[in-house]
Amino acid sequence: MSTPRSLALPPGVYAVTIETDRGDFAAHTVLTEGAVGHVLLVPGWTGSKEDFTAFLPLLAAAGFDATAYDQRGQYETLGTPDDDYTLAGFAADALAVRGMASGAARSHLLGHSFGGLVAQQAAIADPSSWHSLSLLCTGPGALGETPGRPPLTPLVQALGVMTLAEIRAALPSDPTLAPDIAAFLDRRFTSNAPASLKAITQLLIDAPDIIDEVAGTGLPFWVGRGADDDAWPHDVQATMARRLDTEVHVVEGAAHSPAVENPQALLDAWLPFLKENT
Repeated sequence: MSTPRSLALPPGVYAVTIETDRGDFAAHTVLTEGAVGHVLLVPGWTGSKEDFTAFLPLLAAAGFDATAYDQRGQYETLGTPDDDYTLAGFAADALAVRGMASGAARSHLLGHSFGGLVAQQAAIADPSSWHSLSLLCTGPGALGETPGRPPLTPLVQALGVMTLAEIRAALPSDPTLAPDIAAFLDRRFTSNAPASLKAITQLLIDAPDIIDEVAGTGLPFWVGRGADDDAWPHDVQATMARRLDTEVHVVEGAAHSPAVENPQALLDAWLPFLKENT
């Protein structure tokens, strides 16, 4: 999960509810006069719109409207046990949010971590909705049980047996965090719909590799990661980039959450691509 440095909304960033025919989605948005394009930002596992809040004003300053949202069952977007938590379902949500958030014919799409798997599916589902596809700290399919990261299978097994508060209490915590940030991380985790969190975690274990289908959309592609990213192995991300006929852009001073850890460096690495494909 990403850990925001601040919970204060920067000037020009607004918390909104985006109403779609697939339900209501909590979002943070930024609008700029005379925008050259729109960007949709999809968060990852146990993440939320707050993963991108500090990044939104930088996009606005570069001339882009942008929207980050909580996926179905994440944090402030409600989810029920009977909702569609397949990759296809999450992708349909992304398309629905894009349709309501953007006045443009198309948007740039960026998916972070698990959000990258959703973004790939959304690109395949309707390439005509997107100017481009960008994949940040993600891979061509399942993350699996990556060495050095907490195992995912026990979490799937615990969901439905333990409460989210009990699971959260059992996870590693950072005693150096400011009290408001620590409280936010607890609140965000325990606000997840259990069915959503279970499905997302299972998808991280066994999601299929669909990069060949993604490449077939003909969209422009950008791939990036933090220099110290510790999720999908770096060689896996590099191979994915080659399959998309591009290369990995490495964001220095960042690990798995560049939009939080070094947002300016992320923008510097990504902005030339956005401008070229707008």
